[in-house]
Amino acid sequence: MTAISDFLGHLASGDIAVLDLTTRLSVDTPTLRLPPPFPNLVDFSLEEVSAYNEPGPFWKHHNIHTGEHVGTHLDAPVHWVSGRDGRDVADIPPSRLVGPAAVLDVHEKVASDPDFLLDIADIEAWESQYGTLPENSWLFLRTGWDKYAGDRAAFLNADETGSHTPGITARAAQWLATQRPISGYGVETVGIDAGRGAELDPPFPAHYHLLGHDKYGLTSLQNLALLPPTGAVVVIAPLPIIGGTASPARVYALVDRS
Repeated sequence: MTAISDFLGHLASGDIAVLDLTTRLSVDTPTLRLPPPFPNLVDFSLEEVSAYNEPGPFWKHHNIHTGEHVGTHLDAPVHWVSGRDGRDVADIPPSRLVGPAAVLDVHEKVASDPDFLLDIADIEAWESQYGTLPENSWLFLRTGWDKYAGDRAAFLNADETGSHTPGITARAAQWLATQRPISGYGVETVGIDAGRGAELDPPFPAHYHLLGHDKYGLTSLQNLALLPPTGAVVVIAPLPIIGGTASPARVYALVDRS
C-alpha cells in the first residue's frame, strides 16, 4: 500500500476525521473595526447577477465583495511594514500551508481576563508537556473566543477604552518568530494581536515580529476545542491573490480517531 492509498483508506474508514476550523462568511461575519481616521475594509457581501431569470435563465451566480482580512483569513508578510519585502499571499509555498497543529489551551484564563496575553512561560510550559514546537507547525491559541463568532458586539468586545480580546505579549511574539521553526500562529479572535495590541511595544507585535520573519497568521478560527494538543494536521487553503496581503481561507484539521 502506498502512503496516499493508506491515507485514503483511513479517511474512508473514519479513522481520520476532517474537521472544519473556518468561520462561515456572510454579511454578518464580524470584522475588524479600526478607529478614525483609519479607513476600514468592506464587509463581505454577495451581489446577485442572475437567479434562473432573464439575466441568466439556467443559472444563478453572484459577484463577491469583500476585504482581504475578513472572516477566517491568512495574513501574508506583506500585510505589515516589517514584512513589506516579503511574500504576498500567492507566493506562500504550499508546503508552509500544511503541517502539524499545536493547540495551546488558555480558555480558562481568558474567561476571567479577556485581555489575557500569552507569554513565553506559557509556551514553554506547554512544550515541557508536549515537546518543542516542531518544524513547519502551526501554533493555535485556544481562547474559547469562537463562541462569540455569531455576535459582532461580543466578538469585538469594545468599549470606550478600546477592544478587549486576548493575544500575545511582544516578547513572546518575537521569541516565536525567531526561536521556533513554526510556519504560523492561529487565533479564534478577529486578529492575531490582542484587542489592545496598539498599546504594546512595538504596536501589534504579533503582526510585526511574525510577519517580519516570514511567519503567517490565521484569524477567526473555529472548533479548536475539538483538536488534541498535538497530533492533528492542519490544511490551509487561501486564494492565491497576486499582490494580496491576505485572503479568506478554508482551514481543515485532520485528526486521528483510531
